[in-house]
Amino acid sequence: MMLTLFHTLVALHILGGATAALAFWVPVAGRKGGARHRFWGRVFVLAMLGTGTLAVLMSGLTLSAPLVTHPHLAGRFDAPFIRGIFGWMMLSMGILTINLAWYGWQCVRRKADRASQRTPLNLGLQAAVIAGALNCALQGWLIGQWLMVGISVIGVATGVTNLWFLYRPHPARFDWLNEHIKGLVGAGISVYTAFLAFGSVRLLPSLALNPLMWCIPLSIGLGLILWHQRQVARRGAALLAAAAGRVVPAAPAVPEPAARGLAH
Repeated sequence: MMLTLFHTLVALHILGGATAALAFWVPVAGRKGGARHRFWGRVFVLAMLGTGTLAVLMSGLTLSAPLVTHPHLAGRFDAPFIRGIFGWMMLSMGILTINLAWYGWQCVRRKADRASQRTPLNLGLQAAVIAGALNCALQGWLIGQWLMVGISVIGVATGVTNLWFLYRPHPARFDWLNEHIKGLVGAGISVYTAFLAFGSVRLLPSLALNPLMWCIPLSIGLGLILWHQRQVARRGAALLAAAAGRVVPAAPAVPEPAARGLAH
């Protein structure tokens, strides 16, 4: 019964992840701000929220019965390893995925209104992603899996930087847009990492811990984030320059003799 439930969750997880992976490129590569961008961005967010939630549920089943949920790994890995990688680490990444998708969505929905973003759900997700990452690091240290320790840095950095934006005293004009990019492209990194790293387990289990499988989507995603944030900075500078050009200069003072002439 548990194995059937787990396989059902896996199938739904793959379906949601595949939908998100395809929808991701429409807003990233297409024209920004239009109806198409908003529609496919919403599809991506909803798919990622569902995929992350399913990952959390899958991790819970793995933690409770690692060898039952992963019989194909029996004989290759022991229960503590399966519980660590496919339980604790997947739990941390599931929370991270939910956090990034929700946070990135709220940043574009509420824009510069940061006070309205400080909801119990949004703040709770920041606490959850930090706690999940720290636990992942601890569990990784206990079983000697340093990949888990390294991955936890991403979760802690996400929660801390998100809170910094939410409470920063004087944010820049387009910080909300940069945070939107960081959140949703970060969620895209998550879905492609899951396909390359966790997905490879069923074909070539040894690749699951290959750092290259984790570095490829991370490197591409960080490149996309930096490129789009640079575009935001350039557009912002262009808007400021245009605004400065529209300022009407004050009329020059009329010399005293000319003023008297005008009076006549």
